Amino acid sequence: MEGITSEAFILGCSAIGAGLAAIAGIGPGIGQGYAAGKAAEGVGRQPEAQGDIIRTMILGQAVAETTGIYGLVIAIILLFVRPLMGAL
Repeated sequence: MEGITSEAFILGCSAIGAGLAAIAGIGPGIGQGYAAGKAAEGVGRQPEAQGDIIRTMILGQAVAETTGIYGLVIAIILLFVRPLMGAL
């Protein structure tokens, strides 16, 4: 019975880590949808405050999106750069 090579183990762990990092995009998507819905409700209640509501919503969504972008960057690094292969 042969065991798994250390290279295959590291590549498998990198793929699992990339998948987990990509899941980080779910949270910002839900949060941004919720924020956009609440902003639409706010504009519906007070149309004269539309500029302030939209400005605040866009700033909040930009901050929320950074989490998803960081997760995507980590996933790409784990899949294509393979930083753990230098440890062998």
